[in-house]
Amino acid sequence: MSIEFKKIIPTSLLGRSLVIVFVPIASLVIITCVIFYQTSWDIISKRLSQSVVGDIGVVIDLIEEKEINEAKAVTEPKLNLNEAKLLAQKYFYFKIELRENEFLNVKDFKPKKRVLDKRLSEELKLLNREFVFDSNDLNLGLKIKIQVEENILIIIVDKDRLYSGRAFVFILWMIFSSIILLFIAYIFMKNQTKPLKRLAILAETFGRGHDVPTLKSSGSIEIRQTANAFNLMRTRIKRFLKQRTEMLAGVSHDLRTPLTRMKLQTTKLNDPKIRNDLENEISEMTSMLDSYLSFAKGEVSDPIEKINFNSMINELILSLKSSNKNIELNSFQEVISSGRPAQIKRCLVNIIENAKRYSNLIKISLNAKEDEIIIIIEDNGPGIDTKKYRDVFKPFYTLDKSRNKSIGGSGLGMTISRDIVRSHGGDIILDKSSLGGLKVLITLPL
Repeated sequence: MSIEFKKIIPTSLLGRSLVIVFVPIASLVIITCVIFYQTSWDIISKRLSQSVVGDIGVVIDLIEEKEINEAKAVTEPKLNLNEAKLLAQKYFYFKIELRENEFLNVKDFKPKKRVLDKRLSEELKLLNREFVFDSNDLNLGLKIKIQVEENILIIIVDKDRLYSGRAFVFILWMIFSSIILLFIAYIFMKNQTKPLKRLAILAETFGRGHDVPTLKSSGSIEIRQTANAFNLMRTRIKRFLKQRTEMLAGVSHDLRTPLTRMKLQTTKLNDPKIRNDLENEISEMTSMLDSYLSFAKGEVSDPIEKINFNSMINELILSLKSSNKNIELNSFQEVISSGRPAQIKRCLVNIIENAKRYSNLIKISLNAKEDEIIIIIEDNGPGIDTKKYRDVFKPFYTLDKSRNKSIGGSGLGMTISRDIVRSHGGDIILDKSSLGGLKVLITLPL
């Protein structure tokens, strides 16, 4: 029940705000209409019924009232039927007809449960005469049949005598006023949610690694506070990234000078074994520094450009392909999007180089579905233990415990690749390959 109720509730803040405004207004209108119907409309129907039945009683009395015609020496009605019709039409808005020598069948008559029918039935009983009436179509008038002596008096009452349009005008006015209030609330709430929409767009863009302008504060105090907090967060994150990048680049650059001097000093050593060991250690340290500089370079924001992923991957395959390594591309369609070409190339190169290091067959598939780009890189190497899938993304983590740099890297390749993909709003997932090795799934926003 609660799950079905949650599906009905709007998901947007604007929709929920309108529901908060609409539900009390609608409840108020419904309660007011119910109370009005049960009290005011009941009283109005009673008064109208009393008036109509009172006039019917007058007409019946005039028809039944007798007088002595001395000239004819007979007793006859004070008013003839034609005179009674004219009087009823002129003053009471009735149309009457008299059917002589007929009797009503009231056994099957049951008034409807409407307020008007109930009140009219109650008032007609006060005449102490048998009666039936038909209220199915008030536009044609209310048809009442009353037993008058041995005759049936048919009275058609005009709609205006029994129906008060003001009551329904009141209800319509309440509904119309509620719609106006809801429309005004919609305009105000829409203006209040606009800054939140801008904040969501800028936050998503900034989360993808793109630079965004300062968010202008507008709206209520709470929304202004949120905008100011976002601007402060954006400034702090940019300052932190800049300081980290500059520090890492500076340290890596400064360490190159003593390493160069050490390399020159090794040439003066007479022992070849010691000299080779030191040269290998210096080369390893230089390689690590190159990786650090490369990592720092990845933090620098390149301009966003249009990218044809099919052409980019084909160029990478041509540049990375070797005689003993087979790299294949399976492209389902042409995929064009925007991003930082240099960084995406670097990400793909790191992953393909890792696959080349441990396998001789690499398959790359490129596809686009709905709103994302899917790049899958598979190899037939030994693969990675599933327990170590998270570890390979840690900085400086290497699967080669001997730290032989001729086989493995510095441990930053996958870290840099994931940072690049996530800075574009995507992600990297590792899995078992159908070729027996590792499968790298890259998703990027289209």
